[in-house]
Amino acid sequence: MGNNLSAYRDALAYLFARTTGKSKFGLERTAAMLRELGHPEQQLRLFHVAGTNGKGSVCATLETLLRARGLRTGKYTSPHLVDFSERFVVDGAAIPEAYVTDFIARWTPAVERIGATFFEATTAMAFRYFADCDVDVAVIETGLGGRLDSTNVVRPLVAAVTSIGIDHVEFLGTTREAIAAEKAGIFKAGVPAAIGEPDLRIDALLAEYARAAGASGVVSVWRDAPPFDVRVDANGTHFCLMADGAARRLHTPLAGAHQASNAALALVMLRAAGAPYWGGWDEAARALATVRLPGRFHSAPPFIFDVAHNPDGASVLAKTLAHVAPTSPIVALLCVLEDKDWRGVMEALAPVVSSFVLTNAPTAPESRAWKLEEALAFAISHGWNATAEPDFDRALAESRLRGATVLVTGSFHTVGDAMDRLQVDPLAG
Repeated sequence: MGNNLSAYRDALAYLFARTTGKSKFGLERTAAMLRELGHPEQQLRLFHVAGTNGKGSVCATLETLLRARGLRTGKYTSPHLVDFSERFVVDGAAIPEAYVTDFIARWTPAVERIGATFFEATTAMAFRYFADCDVDVAVIETGLGGRLDSTNVVRPLVAAVTSIGIDHVEFLGTTREAIAAEKAGIFKAGVPAAIGEPDLRIDALLAEYARAAGASGVVSVWRDAPPFDVRVDANGTHFCLMADGAARRLHTPLAGAHQASNAALALVMLRAAGAPYWGGWDEAARALATVRLPGRFHSAPPFIFDVAHNPDGASVLAKTLAHVAPTSPIVALLCVLEDKDWRGVMEALAPVVSSFVLTNAPTAPESRAWKLEEALAFAISHGWNATAEPDFDRALAESRLRGATVLVTGSFHTVGDAMDRLQVDPLAG
């Protein structure tokens, strides 16, 4: 057991070493890796999802509804919260450590020869693993952008863009229009396109890109199937959709008004794909009520975990907190990466929390660590109650002492590190 664990850690160390250095974009290296692996992606039927926020929720909803159909499912998402294996899930179970170890041992020469990055190698691993598991259908989330994302080597059943926000500006552009162009790069000729963007101007732009790509059809949540009568409570999100001429009341356990849009996007994607992926509204409603997604307004009292890491995500989180009204005082344990708009995140959260405990997440890359003293000075200058504690364990303990509810947020690293220490299993339940 010890040797196996050591081999797994060595394999991960090798992979993560490939995250260093200058970012490389383009599909050539992923395509080359997949050629070496026998083109497993061509053996898969899959759904492809891009977007700034909401990708994880849409992917979780798709996977749940597909599994409820009796289909064997694969789901590839990133980043992980606690362990790398969470990125590759088949029928709800994470990839075995031995598979990761064996894959790296076998394919290191190809990775080295091709010069594949971390994400290119892991994407190739995902496709090979799902093909080896003989899944009926896979749900694939883009990592960054869309057009040049490593996952964009596939021909999906349906390609979807959730929403467009300002994030990864150093790679995708500084305007929502520029970012939309990158995300829309996953639309394909002859493949249905689905859009979840609520801003009808950006929605129209995405639809234009889809038609230009030759999509076989374009469906928009907010033009074609807008959720209405949305209500959020401690049990999740309740909303209505017009379904075949009648209003249908639906419920997802994922909390937040935005989750109505995410659920609706997953539903229109499945309808666009048709049989055997869509089984009708009654079946979909039953399955929708069982969706779960760790790290997205994930309640484990007294903690709420949410991976919001940009102002749009933090604004949605703030609205959800206001709807659900957890026990006060609410203390935010916050760590945001330096290259994110952490000021915007704090401004969004400040009206709904009693205080901030600012800290450093142990797994956050040192090169991307925010400056605690700068964040504290920003908070104080706005008159917010805030302290800075660089030691994550002490910050977690301080937050627990000060708050009846502790909101852990700011990045996947922050949430994952807290879950690890609190022994919250992201895949449990």
